[in-house]
Amino acid sequence: MKHLIVVIFALLPLFAISQNVKSEGTVKDSNGNPLEMANVIAFKKGTNYLQSYSITDSKGNYKLSLEDGETYTFKVSYLGYITKNIDISVNAKSTSITHNFVLDEANESLNQVNITYEMPVKIVGDTIIYNSDSFTNGTEKKLEDVLKKLPGVEIDDNGEVEVEGKTVTKVLVEGKAFFDGDSKVATQNIPASAIDKIQILKNYNEVSGMKGVTNNEDNIAINIKLKEGKKRFWFGEVNAGVGDNEKYLAKPKLFYYSPEKSINVLADVNNIGEAPFTMRDYFRFTGGLRSSMSSSGTSFNVTTGGTGFMTAQNNKAQEITSKFGAINFGFVPKKSIDFNGFAIVNDSETNMFTQSSTVYNNLNLTEDSENKAVQGSKLGLLKFSTTYEPNTNMHIDYDIFGKISEQTEFQDVTSTSRSADTYKEEKPFSLNQNFNLYYTIDDKNIFSAELQHLYQKDKPLYNSLATTQPFLVIPSSNTESVYDILQNRMLSTNKLDAKFDYYYLLTPKSNINISLGTTFSKQNLTSHISQNLDDGSTLDFDDVTLNNDVDFNFSDIFLGVHYKMVSGKFTFNPGVSLHQYTTKDTQLGTENKESYTKLLPDVYANLQLKSSESLRFNYAITTQFSDVDNLYEGYVLSNYTSLTKGNRELENALYHKYSLSYFSFSMFSFTNINASINYTKKENEIKNNTQLIGIDRISYPVNSNLADETMSAYFRYGKTYSRLKTNLSANISNSTYNNIVNDEAIKSKSVSQSYKGSIATKFKNAPNFEIGYEKSLNNYSNSNSDTDRPFANIEISFLKSFIFTSDYSYYNYKNTFENSNSETKNTYSFLNANLYFQQKDSKWEFKLSASNLTNNTSMNTDSYNEISDSNTTSIYYVQPRLYMLSVKYNL
Repeated sequence: MKHLIVVIFALLPLFAISQNVKSEGTVKDSNGNPLEMANVIAFKKGTNYLQSYSITDSKGNYKLSLEDGETYTFKVSYLGYITKNIDISVNAKSTSITHNFVLDEANESLNQVNITYEMPVKIVGDTIIYNSDSFTNGTEKKLEDVLKKLPGVEIDDNGEVEVEGKTVTKVLVEGKAFFDGDSKVATQNIPASAIDKIQILKNYNEVSGMKGVTNNEDNIAINIKLKEGKKRFWFGEVNAGVGDNEKYLAKPKLFYYSPEKSINVLADVNNIGEAPFTMRDYFRFTGGLRSSMSSSGTSFNVTTGGTGFMTAQNNKAQEITSKFGAINFGFVPKKSIDFNGFAIVNDSETNMFTQSSTVYNNLNLTEDSENKAVQGSKLGLLKFSTTYEPNTNMHIDYDIFGKISEQTEFQDVTSTSRSADTYKEEKPFSLNQNFNLYYTIDDKNIFSAELQHLYQKDKPLYNSLATTQPFLVIPSSNTESVYDILQNRMLSTNKLDAKFDYYYLLTPKSNINISLGTTFSKQNLTSHISQNLDDGSTLDFDDVTLNNDVDFNFSDIFLGVHYKMVSGKFTFNPGVSLHQYTTKDTQLGTENKESYTKLLPDVYANLQLKSSESLRFNYAITTQFSDVDNLYEGYVLSNYTSLTKGNRELENALYHKYSLSYFSFSMFSFTNINASINYTKKENEIKNNTQLIGIDRISYPVNSNLADETMSAYFRYGKTYSRLKTNLSANISNSTYNNIVNDEAIKSKSVSQSYKGSIATKFKNAPNFEIGYEKSLNNYSNSNSDTDRPFANIEISFLKSFIFTSDYSYYNYKNTFENSNSETKNTYSFLNANLYFQQKDSKWEFKLSASNLTNNTSMNTDSYNEISDSNTTSIYYVQPRLYMLSVKYNL
């Protein structure tokens, strides 16, 4: 039955594609010169129905796909030239037709004539403008549904937007940041019915004066232009629904946009397993703050000191209950200044159940376990920003961004060797302030200052009740019914980053950049381990090996020089930075202070073959320093099977990173190609020296003289035809790891491969389908896993008021263990369906939905741990079949 569904989905598009005739030719001026980026549109004669369109290439070529037996009106236009209209009939027996166009220059009076038709795609400088209605058919509900249908635009598995293979860094609505540009929040909440145009802003830089002196090729932003009826009016929707087993949802959304102000209000309350804002989103959400030190050559990332939480897989779990609310505002009192900000709150509970089987190859031991986990997450984010631009030469902005949360997790673990109940709690708080000044002194001189301050504090708590306590270093009482071990930690961080840049323009296409910067961090970490006894008393472990009180200071002062030149198609940007590092930790009554001097080169080179085709090379050496979380000398419990401590004698590691990337996007053929090869070598890498005690471990970090290496390659090809959109991608990673286990160096390798291909129709007035196939291969030292996933999606409009959508994925999972010659197999699938009813011009929409129609209750994952030489295969349980009836009212 499952395979039959896949076959039906796969064959349906083949019956929907009619016979097409290719129309091609050239567009030139009266002197015979080709006109690049001219628009050629074919309408069915006497109608406004757009059959096909094309944008000419550098040789003036165009190409259209037309239905046979029809007559079309061709409209050919180019800025500054007179638009030409001509009727062309397509013979039913023709397979191709050729017609060349010659456009005459327009005088000033003719140039004022308004073009009354809408081009699906327009290119203005670095901006690509898509007309939403030209790519949609009314089945779309959110922004992400619209973006998926645009050439060169993709939505990844995490809900983030990619354009021509590059991640979108900011999403704007009417030029105003939507929740500081977070693409996931935007794509899942902005209604498709409100969208008029989608502007892709390439080489994006908020500070116009910095565009010519910095490399912005990877900076992509999206600006959403709203339909006229949505401006200066409140609009939105209220969505509510109920389902079986007491399931519910409520999702009100309200929007207001005008040139002076904007307000967005979002809410989402549900217990159907949809997580509007996850823990991962919380830590990923930067609030739009830029990192001024990202290219300084130093990697120093501070941690919150937590003990780590389980994460939901593919945003699925046995049960997820969420309460989410957010408000975003923008206010422009006058042209030179604007204010904006947002507030987000979320309260969620997640229940997870996992069954695992772990094979320890060296011990010839298999451990089976069950893990029941309940997670609670309460979080809040608050951001305020202001930008001041008194003139085109000066740009000043200030941001203050606060994050607070309370995370809890209770786990009940039963395994072959023991059972344990654990409780984790974290209450992290952070406050980030950012100040930036950019000043163009004159045509030759530009100055910028970027300052950022971070304060964060966390108090992780860990409590385990286990039947065994394997660590002799912990003098626990052995007369208790269970080992009730409690650990309290506290970590605080004050960190200041400052960077000052001076740019001297030698010529309009070359400049010298001198940078002076610093990073200063001050951290404090304390920890204490104790045991709760059966009589209600507490046994405190006062030994210095089980307690920590560490102060750690880190400073980096650097001077950098970079030279950038553009010569024709070639951009060359080499540089070098001189760093003076100082580290000081105080613990155990002693002080340990070290100083380092490093000279770090970096090179950027770009060959711009065409306006949307480039070959790029990057090389950089980065120094990585540990923060206080790797330097404490007292033991800390990671969990009831793992004990760790730091090493105050750690030195910095060196990372060599090479990257070669190719990007190509043709508006003529709507072909998108991006490929990259990356190589990373880590010298003096910080690795854990692990002592195994059966299946338990004690570890501490050391600098290893064995280099870890990773080679990865990525390729993606996408092409949009008249009625089809195809995608093909491949991702390969080959890694070599060196670890120290029981004082012996152990080398392990892993190879990961992922391949995916899909084809989707994009009919305007016919059913649309997508079919695809994904294959994942993971090869570890002693095991191999293989997952095949065919998938299909469908959209059908019928009887004028009904829309039916469905998506299906089938998984065939296999994992082979080489040492034991054993094999694990499993197959499962997910089928979801939605039926919408909305009469024309009605504000009411009714939806009947069914998720997990195949009633699959679990999915498989696998992993390999090179330290313990173990392979783990897990069965992760998810929410069963669910039916929902919901009603939406459009405001």
